[in-house]
Amino acid sequence: MKTWTVGQQSRCHATPEGSASLDCGAAEPFPRDTRGVSFPVAGTSIAPSPRAVVGFVVCSPEGFSSSQTGFSCTCPLPCSPMELRNLEYRPVKVRGYFDHSKELYMMPRTMVDPEREAREAGRLSSSAQSGAHVITPFRCTDLGMSILVNRGFVPRKKLNPDTRKKGQIEGEVDLVGMVRLTETRKPFVPENNPERNHWYYRDLEAMATLTGTEPIFIDADFKSTVPGGPIGGQTRVTLRNEHMQYIITWYGLCAATSYLWVKKFLRRAPGT
Repeated sequence: MKTWTVGQQSRCHATPEGSASLDCGAAEPFPRDTRGVSFPVAGTSIAPSPRAVVGFVVCSPEGFSSSQTGFSCTCPLPCSPMELRNLEYRPVKVRGYFDHSKELYMMPRTMVDPEREAREAGRLSSSAQSGAHVITPFRCTDLGMSILVNRGFVPRKKLNPDTRKKGQIEGEVDLVGMVRLTETRKPFVPENNPERNHWYYRDLEAMATLTGTEPIFIDADFKSTVPGGPIGGQTRVTLRNEHMQYIITWYGLCAATSYLWVKKFLRRAPGT
């Protein structure tokens, strides 16, 4: 199945007789693998209208290829953090180079592996290896600013960059990643420790202040992985789980209804 990919152009036009259009900025992100709640996300898929599928598609400057069932749209990274508030999990493309001297480490983390997680579903123990996510400042040459990039997972024994020199990318590269927003500390999660370079949650303001970047953060996709370097594609999509609330609500209603039924029909006084 072919994939539509948009590079430097954020607005694409699909035109049968110049009438239908598609705006990448208005698309809602949908992870491709919906079998679990955590998986590496390679792109964003949305369904075009029939007119867009049938019509002729034009997207400059890098082109636009069609798919019968949908397409994947990668847009340029907005310059302003304010524009990113509604873009979480949206794939964006940047060009620039890494500053490996200012690496940050989010830990402890396990590698996102949908196949392993599916095999171990329901088990009390897991064979997942513990490690960290490597967060590296990235200078966007086309935007003239620096951002933070989660290059991916490394095991604890590879935390020291001297043990993975082969994977320390030098020079200018093109990179696709998922936009991520700042996090608030959850209960029982430790406070971040910048002095030891241990980060337990994404505090973009603190990370940006320490590294001298903008408070903009993306998770590099799996294709960014290089031999000896961090394993990309570590976007973990967390869906809200309200099953306990549903259980309490419906079982509570059931108990209340049963009590009223017993009181009305089974506890009548003799002769009534």
